[in-house]
Amino acid sequence: MIFSGAVRDYSRKRNTKDSAKVDFVELFFDLVFVFAITQISHLLLHNLTLNGLVESALLLAAVWWVWVYTTWVTNWMDPSKPPIRAMLFVLMLAGLVLSTSIPTAFGERGLVFACAFVFMQLGRSLFMLWAVRHHSQSNFRNFLRITIWLAISGAFWISGGFADPEYRVFFWSAALAIELGGPAFGFRTLGLGASTTTDWDVDGDHMAERAALFIIIALGESILVSGATFAEQQWNLVSFSAFLTTFVASVAMWLIYFNVGQSAAHHKIASTDDPGRIARIAYTYIHVLLVAGIIVVAVSDELILAHPSGHSEAAVIWASIGGTALYLIANFLFKFYVAGRPPLSHIIGLILCGVLAFFASHLSPLALGALTSLILIIVTIWELKGRRRDAHQV
Repeated sequence: MIFSGAVRDYSRKRNTKDSAKVDFVELFFDLVFVFAITQISHLLLHNLTLNGLVESALLLAAVWWVWVYTTWVTNWMDPSKPPIRAMLFVLMLAGLVLSTSIPTAFGERGLVFACAFVFMQLGRSLFMLWAVRHHSQSNFRNFLRITIWLAISGAFWISGGFADPEYRVFFWSAALAIELGGPAFGFRTLGLGASTTTDWDVDGDHMAERAALFIIIALGESILVSGATFAEQQWNLVSFSAFLTTFVASVAMWLIYFNVGQSAAHHKIASTDDPGRIARIAYTYIHVLLVAGIIVVAVSDELILAHPSGHSEAAVIWASIGGTALYLIANFLFKFYVAGRPPLSHIIGLILCGVLAFFASHLSPLALGALTSLILIIVTIWELKGRRRDAHQV
């Protein structure tokens, strides 16, 4: 029996050849979040207002929080073990329900979204209490704290699901604030104290690889959206130029993250004595900003492909320049935290975004997209040259 009463250890075996290897079932689990990212980008695309931005940001944070908490769990537990796989399959099913309810989460399916989210968060934590109860008292106490925090936030999620749509954002913002604050405060709980980052026995190689794979998911969704939009259009020089512009932007975003930041962070978290601290800041908090930037750029790509000619409207301007700037800011924070010094290339890129904003309304969406892509290329080349110069000086 898989769930027999025998005492079994489901934790990952550390310091072995394949200890940090990402299991295929983890990649299978990630497929649900390809769908979730697509749903959020479409939600923002169809509601390009301040209210739509707030709602999309809140839902993205919730989706990210489900994914990153699960990543922490599979960092500790071995996904090749049947009970862990079963947990992931159950979470996938709930994740599909969560994702399908995203377009109307602030409408008639708010309670469905809330129940699916709470089920995933609380259910996973309760499962972990069962899985680690005999083998890791520190992790057991940690997940007891987490469960209490998630139960409190869950009450706000469910209350928001019952509330009228115009008040839902306040309940869910409070719930998300509780969940986001949990790791920052070590899940401090009355009678149980707080955990420290040194208590979180993180496999740095695994955590870095999982985060990088999620960035690829987000970038892949952007390419899929661009390809699908381009396929439905009449093919001519203008539409092909718009498609090429969006593709170049995706490649440049990949290079900005993977050429320097990801490898440097991977090395740091794998070699530090306190990987939990880096995992909490760099991979739990900062990475959601990276994903947000990719989503906003994907929205701008779809707008540019749909209407490449004419003057750029406000929605195209803020999505194109704002998404590019947000992605650069997130990479700036990520690399600054990892390397301890601000990347000058990213500062230059942000200045160029600010300059572009002054005359963006006089440009066509195609020209605007080409210039934001050029900014990303400049940042990429500048950073690579700086890295090579530093290598020669060592």
